Amino acid sequence: MDTAAIVAALASGGVIGLILGLVGGGGSILAVPLLIYVVGVGSPHAAIGTAAVAVTVNALASLIGHARAGRVKWRCAGVFAVSGTIGAALGAELGKAFDGKRLLALFGLLMIGVGASMLRKRRTAEAPDVRLTRDSAATLLPRLVPIGLGVGLAAGFFGIGGGFLIVPGLILATAMPLPFAIGTSLVVVSALGLTTATSYALSGLVDWGVTALLVMGGVVGTVGGIATGRLLAARKGLLERSFGIVVASIGFYVTASPI
Repeated sequence: MDTAAIVAALASGGVIGLILGLVGGGGSILAVPLLIYVVGVGSPHAAIGTAAVAVTVNALASLIGHARAGRVKWRCAGVFAVSGTIGAALGAELGKAFDGKRLLALFGLLMIGVGASMLRKRRTAEAPDVRLTRDSAATLLPRLVPIGLGVGLAAGFFGIGGGFLIVPGLILATAMPLPFAIGTSLVVVSALGLTTATSYALSGLVDWGVTALLVMGGVVGTVGGIATGRLLAARKGLLERSFGIVVASIGFYVTASPI
């Protein structure tokens, strides 16, 4: 790799880590476009596999900070992760069998849809004390399991951590506040990312040199993201809507631009 490509990979990792630390998801949905259009990875499938490995490591790094702050609902995360992992394994196999250009076009359309959905205000009443127990299982499990399965299927198919889907999915299923959904989502992002990364790595679709650079940049970005998140805690809604605009805009570019 030349110097420009190394710098591009480090910077892309920093962006991914920053967003993961800040809003718990979304870094992964930007990883594939960054690898293709900024770093210069030629194959969509190689970009997906490389992104999956890097996002998994960066999500684990971000999870440590959120766990220390007590913002993780571990039991809810466990159920969501198990059902999501099953979906991700199926989705990864489907994604590898899909034409690369069509896969990238669908990915762009997904980004547009997700970005548009993030612009809408959430009106769900919050339940900060929600916990998965024997008493609440009858209510929470029928919500957590199918939502987790669907999110996992999309995450595996498109090679993404799925945090941008997991956060609203957790809120929909449990009504937990956004800060808890962000921290909890990182458990699931790590599990889904590991499933997808393993599948692509076994198929030889991971550029390990680029992955190492993404991870190095991502660690720095994650620290900055968590610190910035504390400063902007009262403006999460504005932050999320702004990120939604960015995601949708990149989605339009990915859909309209051939690789």
